[in-house]
Amino acid sequence: MSNPIGWFEIYVDDMVRAKQFYESVLQVNLELLEDPTDGNIQMYSFPCEMDKYGATGALVKMDVCPAGGNSTVVYFSCEDCSVEEARVNGAGGKVERSKMSIGEYGFISLVLDTEGNMIGLHSLK
Repeated sequence: MSNPIGWFEIYVDDMVRAKQFYESVLQVNLELLEDPTDGNIQMYSFPCEMDKYGATGALVKMDVCPAGGNSTVVYFSCEDCSVEEARVNGAGGKVERSKMSIGEYGFISLVLDTEGNMIGLHSLK
């Protein structure tokens, strides 16, 4: 049996702005992916280690999929989500719900990225 999520995509309207937000908040470098359709799709993937638990994904700019207004929340794993949360406003996003306990499962913060997508930050401490 495999993990239930194998990939995620976060749709954006302004790739430069969105890429800067995620790189700034998560302190990672996103990598350009080739357009798999030879169409008009821009993609930047999050770093990953294929032999580790969890899923990876990409920021995607595609005319037929505007940003925001969806009902999916992707949670990024953090050592202490308050650290990444503290970077959100400075990176152009907005904190919707500051770090809160989810009991034995740790803590989460809910934030909006620069494109209006809600994302979660999760940590055990």
